[in-house]
Amino acid sequence: MAEKTASKKTSSKTKKARQNSSKKSYDAIVLGLGSMGSATALHLARRGLKVLGIDRFRPPHDQGSHHGGSRVIRQAYFEHPDYVPLALRAYELWEALQKDSRQDLMRLTGALMVGKPDCEVVAGSRAAAEEHGLEYELLEGADLYRRFSPFRPAGGGTVGLFEPAGGVVYPEKAIRANLRLARRAGAELRYKEPAESWEVESDGVRVTTGKGTYSAGRLVLSTGPWLSSVAQELQLPIQVTRQTIAWMAPSKTLAPFLPDIFPAWVWEAEGEPIFYGLPALDGFRGGVKVGIHTHGPQTDAESEERKFTEKDGEAFHQFLSRHMKTLDGRVLRGAVCLYSNTPDGHFLLGPHPNHAQVLVAGGFSGHGFKFSPLIGEILADLVESGETQHPIGLFALDRFAGS
Repeated sequence: MAEKTASKKTSSKTKKARQNSSKKSYDAIVLGLGSMGSATALHLARRGLKVLGIDRFRPPHDQGSHHGGSRVIRQAYFEHPDYVPLALRAYELWEALQKDSRQDLMRLTGALMVGKPDCEVVAGSRAAAEEHGLEYELLEGADLYRRFSPFRPAGGGTVGLFEPAGGVVYPEKAIRANLRLARRAGAELRYKEPAESWEVESDGVRVTTGKGTYSAGRLVLSTGPWLSSVAQELQLPIQVTRQTIAWMAPSKTLAPFLPDIFPAWVWEAEGEPIFYGLPALDGFRGGVKVGIHTHGPQTDAESEERKFTEKDGEAFHQFLSRHMKTLDGRVLRGAVCLYSNTPDGHFLLGPHPNHAQVLVAGGFSGHGFKFSPLIGEILADLVESGETQHPIGLFALDRFAGS
C-alpha cells in the first residue's frame, strides 16, 4: 500500500528522470538524514549493508530540530529511569564517534537541574540517579548560588541537582561527521531530493522521488517533524510545536558563564515554562544560549516561518530578570526550531505495525538528540535482524492504539 508524501502532477521532466534513474536495489533506504537518520546510515554502512540515504534538504540544516549549535546531554534522566541504560550506551557511542571523526563532539561541563525539591526536573533526576547509582550532588539554598553565582532564584525553596557527567553535544558537527563517515563506509547519500511516496512490495519497499524510484529490503522513516505526513496511515499522535532559543549577552561580565565553571542547566520554576541553557561556548560574541523546553504553540513543518521575533525575546527577559539577572542583557540573536511531541513525551521507535520491513523513528519531544548515536545503532539492529538487545518497549508505536 502506497503512502503519499505529496500529491502533484508528474511532469515529463520527472518521468524522464525516473526512467533514467538507477535500477540498483539496496539493503536499506533511510528517509531523512538529520539527527537519527544520519546515525542510522552510518551504522548500517559500517555493517556492510548497501545503504541509500535521502533527504529533502542538505543536512545539517535549520528547518527541523537539530540546529542551534549545542544540546544538553545528561544521564540522570528525569523523564523516566528507563532512559538511563540507554544514555550510558549513548555516551559510549559519542566517545567512539569523536574518536572516529577526530572531532570534539561532546564536552562535559556538568549539568544542573534546578527547581523545588519535588518538581519533576529535580525529583525525577534524583530518582533516576539513585536507581542506577549515578553520581550527583544536591545543592540547597545559598550553596546553589555560591557554587554557580548567576543562579539567583526568586522566592525560597529552590535547589539544584548537579550531575558531573552532564554537559554539551554539538548537533551540526555530529551530523556532518555521521554523513562523512557513512559515505566513507559506502553509503550513497542523496540531498535536496524530497520523497513523493513509498510503498511496500512483496520482497521489500520502493521509494519514489522527483529524481527516481529506488528499491530496498528495508525502509527507515526518520523525517522529524514531517513524519506524520510521510507515514499518514499510522495516524501518529505527534504534535509539532514552535520552540525558541536565544543567545543572550550578560549584563555584566561573561566570566561566570564560561564552560570551565558554568554547567548546562534545566530549570523548572513554579508556574513558569521550563527553561534550559548552556555555557558561553563561543566567548562573548557568541553569548550564552537559553531555550524554552516547555511545548510551544502548535505549528506545521511546511508553514512555519521560523522567524524569531521581538515578542519571542520578551519571554527570555521575563524569566532571566527573575532568576538570572546577570544574564538579562540584550538578545544577540534568536532562532526557531521544531519539537515533534508525543502525548507522553516518550519516543516512537520500532517497526511499522502493518509492515515489518518499515521502521519508524520520531516523536523525540525535544530531548532525543543526545541519544542519536544509539538510535542509529538500534535501527541498524532492527534492519539487520528484526530485533535489538536495547530495551525499547517504552517507545512502542502501538501504545497509543485506541486513543
